[in-house]
Amino acid sequence: MDSFQLRGKRAVVTGGSSGIGAACVRALAAQGAQVAIGYHLGAERAQQLLQELPGSGHVALCIPLEDTGAHTRVAQELGATWKGLDILVNSAGYTRRIPHGDLDTLTPELFNALLLANAGGPYSITRALLPLLQQGADSVVVQVSSVSAFTGAGSNIAYCAAKAALDTMTTSLARVFGPQVRFLSVSPAAVDTGFVEGRSRSELEKKATQTPLGRVVTPEDVAAAVLACATLLKTATGTRIVIDGGHTL
Repeated sequence: MDSFQLRGKRAVVTGGSSGIGAACVRALAAQGAQVAIGYHLGAERAQQLLQELPGSGHVALCIPLEDTGAHTRVAQELGATWKGLDILVNSAGYTRRIPHGDLDTLTPELFNALLLANAGGPYSITRALLPLLQQGADSVVVQVSSVSAFTGAGSNIAYCAAKAALDTMTTSLARVFGPQVRFLSVSPAAVDTGFVEGRSRSELEKKATQTPLGRVVTPEDVAAAVLACATLLKTATGTRIVIDGGHTL
């Protein structure tokens, strides 16, 4: 039996130059997939990661969340070179740490920008790449979401709202685009990355001690869940996979 579960598969990972996205890139490539590393400002990081990956045919592509024209161009480029797509991981996003009671800082303009980046961006990217995904018989879109979507607790109110929108969108898309394409969300709590500015490792460790599993969730944990969505959970669609160490229990 082929030990490379994703040999011959083609994957796009947005936000793939760092953090959870980079861990997903490594996990997919390690299983034989040909990976497109999506980045925005991390071109140098993406190129370095590209050189580290096993296999061949990997590429780095600039995929800004808010640039719908870039999403169309990426779809055209991959359509011409790859002729199809099997896996899309929407990992890109951004946030700011704003106390929920501080509505003066969370202006309507900032709220809308966070909603656009964390929900509108993944929608636009998915919309652009869906025709390529539909060319396969078992394609999958995995959204890197958050327990903030259903707890309402997170880096700021807009981020929670955006992740809730992302999860609802995932359910809606799953309902109408099966069986060719499955849609899933993976939902960690705080992950050991620099995603939330000002959040320290000691803060993560303190929170972890209050969970049933007592461990900090790593980018590799999230990547393992994404990999499971692509390789093992063949009857799962339109739902979320919670990987928070029991944080929400």
